[in-house]
Amino acid sequence: MTDDGRRHVRDPQAIRALAHPVRLALLEALSGEGTATATRCAELVGESVASCSFHLRTLEKHGFIERAPGTGREKPWRLTSTTQLIEPAPDAEGRAVAAAVDEFLLDQEAGRLRAWWARRDAEDPPWRDATQMSGSTAWLTAEEVAELHEALAAVTEQFFVQRAGDPAGRPDGARPVRLFTATSVGLSTGTG
Repeated sequence: MTDDGRRHVRDPQAIRALAHPVRLALLEALSGEGTATATRCAELVGESVASCSFHLRTLEKHGFIERAPGTGREKPWRLTSTTQLIEPAPDAEGRAVAAAVDEFLLDQEAGRLRAWWARRDAEDPPWRDATQMSGSTAWLTAEEVAELHEALAAVTEQFFVQRAGDPAGRPDGARPVRLFTATSVGLSTGTG
């Protein structure tokens, strides 16, 4: 893990472990709660305690979570880092695992977006009006794309990472908000 709380995930088995909806839901639940037992996780993600326990142990095995101090019989879990950076090995297996996980994660994010936009009109106007979807195309160098990601990381650090596991640091009326960013190359129909 780096000094800024980011963990670089390179092991193909650890990367593959992320390709499960319950595990992603558990990581998100722990991000919001700070610490939580398997019983609390089951309440949050709508799964059985046994299922959550199994998936929590899998996440622990691959270093995504760890046991947190508890009281009495409580056995809470917590994230080992605030951000997981997937960096697969450059070999064929690493690329194949990363491609499969990327597809899974893109499907998950697209599902989240579709679910929000399907229910958006039923939300209170401030929430409905505050959310948006946008896309932009710019002509950038690889170095500028990296600079863009660093700038976005600074914003997410301010609003997302610092508040992730600390409910006391969240303003009144705050709700979980998902931010998904992605960059891709070569989608413009213009010429350079």
